[in-house]
Amino acid sequence: MIKYKTAEEVELIRQSCALVSDTIAHVAAMIKPGVTTLELDTAAEKYIRDNGAVPSFKNYKGFPFTCCISVNDAVVHGFPSHYALQKGDIVSVDVGAYKNGYHGDSAYTFALCTVNDDKKQLMKITRESLYIGIEKATAGNRVGDIAFAIQEYTERKNRYGVVRELVGHGLGEDLHEDPNVPNYGKRGSGPKLNEGLVIAIEPMINMGKKEVINNKDGWTIRTKDGKPSAHYEHTVCIKKGAADILSSFTAIEAAEKANQELCSDYY
Repeated sequence: MIKYKTAEEVELIRQSCALVSDTIAHVAAMIKPGVTTLELDTAAEKYIRDNGAVPSFKNYKGFPFTCCISVNDAVVHGFPSHYALQKGDIVSVDVGAYKNGYHGDSAYTFALCTVNDDKKQLMKITRESLYIGIEKATAGNRVGDIAFAIQEYTERKNRYGVVRELVGHGLGEDLHEDPNVPNYGKRGSGPKLNEGLVIAIEPMINMGKKEVINNKDGWTIRTKDGKPSAHYEHTVCIKKGAADILSSFTAIEAAEKANQELCSDYY
């Protein structure tokens, strides 16, 4: 059942999303070669709790961490671990926060210092596809219009693999609400987008083929062919005209830029 949000509820979700964005920015400032993904997760949990919220993902259906941190061929749901990040890695950081009764959700993929051109292009196209999808997230359209736009740009025009098994979703009082928001599909299909619907749009795009496998930890999803994957996510509210983007990459990008400028100090 689709739950539409009042203006007051949208503002509460916006606050949770702002905390998520700030948390990812806080983590972004730490990302450098030698830092473990578990250290990033620990810092994120402390930041969320220090700001009066609860990590949305921790203990959700048994997931034991605050963040999903997915490196290179890990698509999503990566377990933070003692793996030390290396120059040339790409790493997706997916965070949720629950505050004042509502969840926020966002994700961003980072490059560890210098990455090869293929990874740069994958990240660029995946991020661009997020905003192409958001352009279709307007009242009167359907979920399939978002899905088609993302698939058309990533898979048909740029020959990447669009993951089928994992999708975006509605959110609000619950972390995952109806409707599902796939990154592939047909124009004009799926539930109608009406004002007050809040959804997370999150392209998960593979450099190679679309097929994925489950890691032995039961959570981490990896590309079957071992090629890298990128993931970006915004939470948006459906409006007439342009969607209202409730999460933000602004602080994340600033932290990312500052970190990149220090990359030469790491080696």
